[in-house]
Amino acid sequence: MSTTEQIAFHISQILHLLGEDVTRPGLIDTPKRVAKALQDAVRGKQIDLRSIVGQATFETTSKNMVVVRNMPFFSTCEHHLMPFEGIVSVGYVPNGTVLGLSKIPRIVEKFSKQLQIQEELTCQIASAINDLAGAKGSIVVIRALHSCMRARGIQSDGEMVTTAVTGVFEDSATLRTEFWNTLDTHAHR
Repeated sequence: MSTTEQIAFHISQILHLLGEDVTRPGLIDTPKRVAKALQDAVRGKQIDLRSIVGQATFETTSKNMVVVRNMPFFSTCEHHLMPFEGIVSVGYVPNGTVLGLSKIPRIVEKFSKQLQIQEELTCQIASAINDLAGAKGSIVVIRALHSCMRARGIQSDGEMVTTAVTGVFEDSATLRTEFWNTLDTHAHR
């Protein structure tokens, strides 16, 4: 029996314990769909961080901040197995090397496609940017809505904002302000 089939079997058992008739037309394929969705939600564990970047680092003489903002992400709360989603913005100061632009969203995907908490996700992205780019420092901001908070308990739509600040960003209020100002400006079209 494949891993997907094993997960689907257990999902079927859970649905039965919840009082559902897993043989009714609307639920017949649900266990297999849920199994595949869960496997996709945690596929980041199988992604090798170094392979994301590969040869996509480039020498630079720039000492100016690089910002990639408003990258959408989806993750799964490790406490309730419910989704949370939002946007990630990243800034870093190069130290002779920059990452290929598409690599930053791939780093976000690697860590968000895991059972996760937002606070840890923020720190993991900052750490990976520092390691892979050899950056002088990084700043990461995540704004997210959590379905576990919206659908159960207090049932609030409150947005959670987390930050991670490392290296030169820790020491420079000017750099942090420049980063925040970049997030507040609207893209020119």
